[in-house]
Amino acid sequence: MNAEQLDALIREQGPYVFDRMFGAMEKVRERLEHACGALAAAGVPYAVIGGNAVAAWVATRDEGAMRNTQDVDILLHPEDADRASEALAAAGFQREKVMNVTLFLDGPDGKPSQGVHVIWAGQKVKEQYFNSAPNPEQSRDILGRQIIDLVDLVRMTLSSHQLKDRVHVRDLIGVGLIDASWPSKFEPPLNERLQALLDDPDG
Repeated sequence: MNAEQLDALIREQGPYVFDRMFGAMEKVRERLEHACGALAAAGVPYAVIGGNAVAAWVATRDEGAMRNTQDVDILLHPEDADRASEALAAAGFQREKVMNVTLFLDGPDGKPSQGVHVIWAGQKVKEQYFNSAPNPEQSRDILGRQIIDLVDLVRMTLSSHQLKDRVHVRDLIGVGLIDASWPSKFEPPLNERLQALLDDPDG
């Protein structure tokens, strides 16, 4: 896209950019609230994981350091799949399976990239991961939501170790939630991955 096309795009879409940006952030928050509320009301154990869990932990130290994320990742027991589906369906979500991932969309027109993604406790998210997902009971209540415990969250991100995961760990380091004592909490190669991030936090 050349400069002339960029200028045309800005003239056409510019007035709506901030409305869309803040609207998207609000939709993620509402999706998280609805999903957590529905599961809690039905007595289904759950824990928020992924980017929203990182944001919640970061916000306990510095809300200005939070990053936004477009989807919601929820940890559930496999045996609670039916109960969770019923609870989320009653809240307006629609269960789907995309590329072997169970997710709940915001109704029939919901986008998979903006859905509620389910990770199953006791199972590996991907075969190459070093650890299985923890149990949802390994969580803390943060502002009325069950957020996965920090050690388990870091273990999951180190196991995945994609670019976004490394950014998440650096965010936790940046607000002082992870320090030089933390690599000893993990087994190889996770401890080595964490040490590398501590050694080069701006990476």
